[in-house]
Amino acid sequence: MRKIINPKQEQWQELVKRPTKNLEELEPGILQTFKLVQERRDAALLELAEKYDGVKLQGLLATEEEFAEAESKLSWELKEAILQAYSNIQVFHTQQAEHVKQVETMPGVTCWRKSVAIEKVGLYVPGGTAPLFSTLLMLGVPARIAGCKELVLCTPPSKDGTVHPAILYTASLLGVNRVVKAGGAQAVAALAFGTETVPAVYKIFGPGNQYVTVAKQLVSKAGVAIDLPAGPSEVLVMADDSANPAFVAADLLSQAEHGADSQVVLLTNSEKLLQKVEQELEAQLAVLPRREFAQKALDNSLGILMESVAEMMDFSNLYAPEHLILSILNFEEAIDSITNAGSVFLGNYSPESAGDYASGTNHTLPTNGYARAYSGVSLDSFVKKITFQYITPEGLQQIGSTIETMAAAEGLEAHKNAVSIRLKEVNRV
Repeated sequence: MRKIINPKQEQWQELVKRPTKNLEELEPGILQTFKLVQERRDAALLELAEKYDGVKLQGLLATEEEFAEAESKLSWELKEAILQAYSNIQVFHTQQAEHVKQVETMPGVTCWRKSVAIEKVGLYVPGGTAPLFSTLLMLGVPARIAGCKELVLCTPPSKDGTVHPAILYTASLLGVNRVVKAGGAQAVAALAFGTETVPAVYKIFGPGNQYVTVAKQLVSKAGVAIDLPAGPSEVLVMADDSANPAFVAADLLSQAEHGADSQVVLLTNSEKLLQKVEQELEAQLAVLPRREFAQKALDNSLGILMESVAEMMDFSNLYAPEHLILSILNFEEAIDSITNAGSVFLGNYSPESAGDYASGTNHTLPTNGYARAYSGVSLDSFVKKITFQYITPEGLQQIGSTIETMAAAEGLEAHKNAVSIRLKEVNRV
């Protein structure tokens, strides 16, 4: 972790840059993949699985036998944990539902808005170095609550051509029957354009590496909606002398172990704490199974000493972290100062891992500074908001002259006439 002492504000803009590749450099290769999938469809997915995943698949879909075997391969403890997480996520997201409320804006003019589920959605669940079955819960639960009719899951196959049993068990729990063994940009292409096996969907959800992120952004230009630009994971921890150095180090490593392109940032106003966290990082890293990934992420990460909590908050809002942890005294007083963050964890006993798995909030969040403008995935992500209005003859008499005047001022005579012709009929009666 690179240590920086009291950086000047003019340095901040450089410090908040993520250690990512120039994403534009990835576009030509991804567009080639798109072309291959559009032209060769299932055959392209099979070929690319062999090329990128190192497996020669016999078929693209997880079979009934694989689904049946999945539950028996999981421990009782893991199944119970998945069910508990499922329950908490369902409780939290169910409360996000909006009830239809009709509003009479003036006598005889009634307007309302209704949430309608997106019919076909694609769920991308990363496999790669870690099978993120928790992501399937985060996407599948609100999709089911919303009432989406068709859910298609794409996830990279393992080297033996199977899908991790925890992903299949979770898919079965959610009623997701179409599980496609495809990852990377080719999976995004299949969901966007369709193949013989993969139906084209209206919106694609799910985090992934930089290739998946760019692929999602490219298909959005082709008219397929995406949830948000979710790339490599990141966390920013604000800590003072009230923080536990071991806790802080554990939180930093929990994100660093995602992969070499993840980033973790520690902001503190205590040089003593910074030193202790560095010692804890070294000790905890030594025993991590994924220490190689975590070490590479730490090489791109920052430990910044600042003068005050207010200054740390200003930096955090500029950085706009995916995950923000406040391990500071009187964190309640700082909450209202947070303007840019994907998800916030308060106090010394709210680890980011809780949000990743089981507290109930969604872990599909904006990264790379997109928290300045994007929210994380929620129930709203799976619905469209359709507005309705009903105007009675008396209501048209009330509002008609307003519309006519405005339309005439914009020089749109046909707009004006659509009202005038009705008013004549109403007034005749």
